[in-house]
Amino acid sequence: MEEKYIKHRYDPIIPSKNEWPVVKLARERKEFVKKVAELAEARILGLTGKNPDILKEELETTLYREKLRVKQNPWAVDPDDENEFWNEVKNSLLQTNNDTTLDRERRFLAYQGLLHRITSRYAEEIASNFKASHYKFTRSIVTYGFARLLNAARVKGIKSIFSTQYTLQDKIQITGQTDQIRDLATKGTIVMVPTHFSNLDSVLIGWIISVLGMPPFIYGAGLNLFNISIFAYFMNALGAYKVDRRKKNLMYLETLKTYSKEAIQFGCHSLFFPGGTRSRSGMIESRLKLGLLSTAIEAQRANFQNGLNDISGKVFIVPVTINYHFVLEAPGLIQEHLSTTGQERYYKENDEFSTSYKISKFLFKFFTKGSDISVSIGRAMDVLGNYVDEDGDSLDKRGRRIDTRDYFISEGKVTIDQQREEEYTNMLGKRIVEEFHIINRVFSSHLVAFVAFELIRQKNNKLDIFDLIRLPEEEISIPYEEFRDACQMVLDRIFELKSQGKIDAAPHLKRGIDEIISHGIDNVGMYHAKHPLVRDKQGNIATEDMSLLYFYHNRLHGYGLEKLF
Repeated sequence: MEEKYIKHRYDPIIPSKNEWPVVKLARERKEFVKKVAELAEARILGLTGKNPDILKEELETTLYREKLRVKQNPWAVDPDDENEFWNEVKNSLLQTNNDTTLDRERRFLAYQGLLHRITSRYAEEIASNFKASHYKFTRSIVTYGFARLLNAARVKGIKSIFSTQYTLQDKIQITGQTDQIRDLATKGTIVMVPTHFSNLDSVLIGWIISVLGMPPFIYGAGLNLFNISIFAYFMNALGAYKVDRRKKNLMYLETLKTYSKEAIQFGCHSLFFPGGTRSRSGMIESRLKLGLLSTAIEAQRANFQNGLNDISGKVFIVPVTINYHFVLEAPGLIQEHLSTTGQERYYKENDEFSTSYKISKFLFKFFTKGSDISVSIGRAMDVLGNYVDEDGDSLDKRGRRIDTRDYFISEGKVTIDQQREEEYTNMLGKRIVEEFHIINRVFSSHLVAFVAFELIRQKNNKLDIFDLIRLPEEEISIPYEEFRDACQMVLDRIFELKSQGKIDAAPHLKRGIDEIISHGIDNVGMYHAKHPLVRDKQGNIATEDMSLLYFYHNRLHGYGLEKLF
């Protein structure tokens, strides 16, 4: 018998919406933005040693990069006065540089004034515009709209779109430590860190948070999403703060980190994607962007410094994996992965999520195709990567309770130690990656794509990955029996790993192997014009797009399954 999903009715165990930290933050938005700008300014001055020459260099670097961004990669969501603002910065900087009457101290004060203007602008750009009334409306719209599409797909007849026979929880399975995260959300501050494969992730996670009965989280959402009107509305209503990946300068990055740290310290449950951007390769993230992650550690240390030593001052890290049969943007993502040189560069967001119409069209097709999603909630950890129990107490590897505060103490008191906190951030990043792989849920589509690509690689073992991708699709054919045997072999190993607690598997993988293969081929990349896997006229396995097959294959990278071939 195939395992059945147990649907829960999650009853909120949370304060009234007026007591939500995110609501309090919205009420104090003006003061909070000002505080973030001032603290970011202080951080940057600390990093430059209050040296006017170093500060001047940072200002010039920021100006150069921003002028280049405005010219080469503008977005519709950018402020209308971009050129005007940066021209004013340029003129002020030139005037200060050329003023021979200024001594060193007054020159530094002039540079500091420019720095203040820049961090104030960045803080305002980053800050969320959460409104509780919009949040409630948006939550109901997302739930109602998705549910209506679902029923249109599942129920035949003209009235199907108004049916309530099926719910989103028939379509989107929530698994893992749901009770723990709900409970801990009433005790301390949650920082949720999901994998990132699609632009749908943000809206999906927002719905998950709502259905679990938790208060709204603040989001670190890519600014590119705000280019799209429907996403901009949802992201603003859900409390998203804006992360502009085009901006690599110190002043922006320090302002962004300050915003995140202060919001967590304020008690706002927070969500950001530690991989930074969507996975271009289709792999689970193995190297995380540690900038925002470090803010959770800073906030925890600051809470200890401020005397918050009980559970209310504790920050919990919760890894989440989002599991799709297919990713709408996969063709563009894998091409970017294959063509990248690994160097930092400006890139244009130009993919299938370019208009609200295309998103709506995709959502309808997604629901009418009958494909499933699962969201796996991992076990909560402290900011050092130690698991926590039901009371929020940290546990060492032997299950003994430990005090996280001890890790921040030097000479008998909690102190700031940047080198120490950098090491803690690296440790936490590695633990999150480990947890991603443990809670990753294998779908039939992942299995068939992995096996097909590995069999093709085995038959062409003298070719590197780029030559493999260029193999003519019409020359690729895998006999079905060979494919079937290989799928069974890999599936057996997956269940071995599952028994060891190293991976998870969807219930549909308990079906017969032929049914699993059919299910996988039907679902993998179902929306794409060219299908990653197909059955040819002889019943053998073929592909219409090797690069897409590689993308979906990569979901099972990192488990040593390649060694089976």
